[in-house]
Order: sequence, then structure tokens, then C-alpha cells
Amino acid sequence: MKEDKRKDLILGGELYKVIITLSLPIMVNNLIQTLYNVVDGMWVSKLGSVQFASTSFVWPVLYLFISIGIGLSVAGTSILSQLIGASKEEEANKYASQLIIVSLIFAICFSIIGYIITPLVIKLMGGKGDLAKYSNTYLKLSFLDLSFMFLFFNFNSIMNAQGNTLLPTVLSGISAIINTVLDPIFIFNFNMGIAGAAIATIISRVFLAVSSMYIMFKGSNTIRPSFKKFKFDKFIIKRILNVALPASIGQSGSALGFMVLNTFIASYGTATIAAFGMVNRITSLISQPAMGIGAALTSIVGQNIGANQLDRVKEAFKKSLRLTVLFSTIGVIFILWKDKEIINFFIRSKDDKEVIYQGINYLRYISVSMPLMGIFSVLQGIFQGSGHTKYSMSMEVGRLWFVRLPMILIFKHFTNIGPTGIWFSMSFSNLIICLYGIFIYKKKNWQEKILTDKEYI
Repeated sequence: MKEDKRKDLILGGELYKVIITLSLPIMVNNLIQTLYNVVDGMWVSKLGSVQFASTSFVWPVLYLFISIGIGLSVAGTSILSQLIGASKEEEANKYASQLIIVSLIFAICFSIIGYIITPLVIKLMGGKGDLAKYSNTYLKLSFLDLSFMFLFFNFNSIMNAQGNTLLPTVLSGISAIINTVLDPIFIFNFNMGIAGAAIATIISRVFLAVSSMYIMFKGSNTIRPSFKKFKFDKFIIKRILNVALPASIGQSGSALGFMVLNTFIASYGTATIAAFGMVNRITSLISQPAMGIGAALTSIVGQNIGANQLDRVKEAFKKSLRLTVLFSTIGVIFILWKDKEIINFFIRSKDDKEVIYQGINYLRYISVSMPLMGIFSVLQGIFQGSGHTKYSMSMEVGRLWFVRLPMILIFKHFTNIGPTGIWFSMSFSNLIICLYGIFIYKKKNWQEKILTDKEYI
């Protein structure tokens, strides 16, 4: 689809068609990545429950650093889509160039810091014995691919701002295939164990970064970053960081919350950690339609705000809600129907029956709140697309720190229901935060423009 046609579709096309057209490639992309995570988890789980638990245990730590890249990506999509909607392509090129350089600087610094502090972080989180050993190996290697990951985030945000959600999906698909093929080779054939899983990921991410940068600079896109006579623009960087910072804080606050959450989960034993990690991978599969719609809404909202079509933004929000609730409800019905079969399929190692028992229990609890997770994604989409990332931040941070973690503490210290308290808290916090998000939406503060009138004209 030509860039002008994409813009015309986003600004004037039938909205259900627009939402599906933009969200479908994102759904496929997310599905590919989630399937890869599930397959990766299945290969690692063949090594044993401790090895698999270690990948889930360290993920929030890595995500804490990745959150900065995600925040910059959100800022890129929001600002660039609004500039495209206002037909300010030259300004968009300047913003894109600054975005890429800033992201790369952050990534390099984080790789170095993360690699150095890994043993200390694992110790502080309560990792001991084999769990600490495997967690250290996996996390140190994972930090090495942050630069490649951030570069792809940039590419993804620039393409999404233009409504081109297909190209990132194609590249992600190829990268996931490379990763899936390399996983068993490095893990088993080369006898590298959990380190092999991390190295396979690095190789696939190198491909992803190099190919995406080549396409961005050589392809025919509305946005064409340029680094000839590049100079840092303080005004543009400040504007990017103003939007990126709340989004990053929201993501990093969520990551920190999950790090604390992991310490609670670890106190119940390795079986609980493994069950938590695998069920989260499974529910991620079912959540892809809702997440895709929320991500697509970001560029739809951005371009239409740039074109001063606020009524169309509100209509897109309502129709996105209807679609995501429909898809999520179908997913819930399927999970509750086949819960035992699903858990037994994905947990390949049968060395710990307790993992299977707890996995089934958690899956039943979390599935009930999946429509709420879909609503959460749509609310994030409209707040991020409008550039008011402080609201998406408050939802991310509030869900964990003000609802979920306090509830888990209460269940842990004042009841004897064990891990079930974690599973219930996970579901109930989704309800509370969605009610908060709808309240913010109705206040209408998110409708205020983040760019000056001069930038829109």
C-alpha cells in the first residue's frame, strides 16, 4: 500500500477497516514473537524446571532497561504520526534522526551497566544456587543485544507512524524463524545449555537491526532520516524525552514491580516461578488481537489528532473497545475449555508435577480478566497516540504498585491460601486499573495537543 493511500485510509477510511488493516500485521508480529517466546521456553524447559524458571526470573530486570527503548518508541510513533497527519514530513524526518541517535546512546550505556551489575541484581532478588547460576548466564548475554533491539524499536515506531505495520511484521517473522532454528542447535547440538538460547536470540536480533536500518534508509518511505551534517537539536530531543519519559517510567515502574513480584513468587518455590512464567507466555498468545488493536490505535489517534479530527479519534476508540472485548472473550472461552490440555502441551518437562498443578490454577484465574487486559491495551493506545503518556504511565505503575503488590502482601501475610493469592491479585488489579483508565478518558484532558500550533500548521 502506497504511503499516501495509507494516510488517506487512516484519516478518512471506514474505521473498522482501518483498525483491522493496521492491527492485523501487528497481531501477526506479536503472535510470531510470542510463539517464539513459547518455543524458546519449551526448548529451555527441556533442560529442567530451574533453567526455565531462570529465564522468567530475570526477564523483569532486562525489561527495566528495555523500557527506555519502548518509551522512545512510543514517543516516536506519537509525535511522528501527528506530524504526518498535519502534513509536516520534513519536521518528521528531523525528529526521526534525533530519535535514532538518542536511542543508540541509551542502548550502549545500558548494555555496559547491565552486564556489570547482573550478579548483584540477581543476589538482591533472592536468587540462590542453580537459579542464580543460570540467571546470571542468561541475563549477562541478553544485555549484549540491547543496541540491536533499540534500533528495531526505532524502525518499528517510524513505520507504525506511517501506518506501515506490515514491513516490521515480515522482518520479525524472518528473525523469529532464524531464532527458532538456532535455538536447539546452540542449546543441544553445541551443548551450550541456557547460554545457547541467549546467543541464538542475539544472532536473530542482529539480522533484525541490520535489515531494518537498510530498509529505512534505502526504501521509499514518507519518513527518511538523514545523518549528513547531523547535530543534536536540544528542542527536538527535549520534546521527544517529554513524551518518552512518562512512557519509560510506566514501563520501568512495571518492570520494577515485576522484579518485586518475582521475589514474592520465588518465596513459594521454583514450581511457582515456572508456572507463572509459562502461563504468562500462554496468555500472551491469546492477548495478541487486543494488543495489536491497542498498538494500531496509537498511529490512528496520532494522525487524526494531527489532522484536527477529534470526533474520529473518539469513534476509533469505541470501535477498538468493541473489537478487543470480542476477541478476548473468545480467548477466555477457549482457555477455560481446554485448560489442562494447554498446560500439559506447553510444559514439556514433567520433572515437577507441582508446576503443572499451579499452572492450571493460575491459568483459570488470569483467563477471567483477559477482556480487561484488552481494554487496558486500548486505553494505552489512545493515551500514547495523543502523546499524553503520563496517563499510560499512571496505569502501568498504578496497576502493580498500588493494587497488585499490596494485595499480594496482604494475602501472603494474613492468609494461608499460598500462591492462589498471587493469581487472584493479578486478575483483580486489571479490573481496578481499567476503571481508573475509563475515568481518565472521560475527563478529556488527553485531548490537549502536545505539539505547538505552529508545528501542526
